[in-house]
Amino acid sequence: MVQEGRADRRRAFIGSFTAAGGPGLVTAEIASNSGALTLVAAVNVVPDPSYLALSPDGNTLYVVSETAEGAVAAYRVGGDRPEPAGPPVPVDGSGPTHLSLYAGHVLTANYGSGSVTAVPVRPDGGLAAKPSGVLRHTGSGPHDRRQRGPHAHQVQPDPSGRWAVSVDLGTDSVRVCALERGVPVLHREFALRPGSGPRHLAFHPDGEHAYVVNELTPTVTVCRWDAAGGSLKPLSEVSVLPGAPAGDAYPSGIVVSPDGRFVWTATRGEDVLSVLGVAPDGLRLTGTVPCGGHWPRALEEHDGFLYAANERSGDVTWFAVDEATGRPQYDGSVQVTAASCIVFG
Repeated sequence: MVQEGRADRRRAFIGSFTAAGGPGLVTAEIASNSGALTLVAAVNVVPDPSYLALSPDGNTLYVVSETAEGAVAAYRVGGDRPEPAGPPVPVDGSGPTHLSLYAGHVLTANYGSGSVTAVPVRPDGGLAAKPSGVLRHTGSGPHDRRQRGPHAHQVQPDPSGRWAVSVDLGTDSVRVCALERGVPVLHREFALRPGSGPRHLAFHPDGEHAYVVNELTPTVTVCRWDAAGGSLKPLSEVSVLPGAPAGDAYPSGIVVSPDGRFVWTATRGEDVLSVLGVAPDGLRLTGTVPCGGHWPRALEEHDGFLYAANERSGDVTWFAVDEATGRPQYDGSVQVTAASCIVFG
């Protein structure tokens, strides 16, 4: 499956669900001219490393363990095979699905327990032995099965670096918080349409707009973001599909192009990538293309290419992007069983 190689190449890191037969954490080489991936090494690290985040210096990779117990771990990535930078740290929450770096801490969004955890990062890039604080969400939504309680699905800093923003599928809301002595403290909570099931949020490069992809309805909510006040205002909502879905349709990833002209989403079930043009009054759906696999759980952009981690077909596909239209064109794939996400070094 993989081959060892030099450590000085441009690399990507792919997470997978070990409970579904995934290899754990995979390192891949990126071809600079084509964006193609070549698998280099696989390491069985923590169980179900479903989401990854790289340190700013590129030397440390942070990994959530999406299990009932819930943990986060740090790995050195100077070579092709990640090496532990200490033991996994329990996050005092269940089912963490996302993590990010913010104000000297790793934040995890814990889907099962509906909470956000902060774990301090040591000067060497490793993690403290325990969390410094947990923000526990409250509330519910109208969907009987999916929204009986809070389900934090994503947490990330805003472009100003002042705030951390968490997206909660269970409460149809976005929370804005800050750290006070290492403890996440709620600043304000902003309601989205009941039953929409917000999953992930992506900021526009202008720092004044944010786009929330909704899982329970195949839409994106366009919002205005005010960094000065830590305020999010929903403006409009647009479908990511050209018509009614034929069956299951659960949007997952959302990406804004570096030039701010396009928004891309992935939708599981329909197994498509959608292209939305950014307009002064919101977004316009311009088309969809097949994702090249089944059940695209995550979507990322890197150097003019889009990459989809297709969980159920067990592969990562990549696409060249037409600069004029934003339309992705399938270019290739690599096999990674139960692929869950991809990040770039």
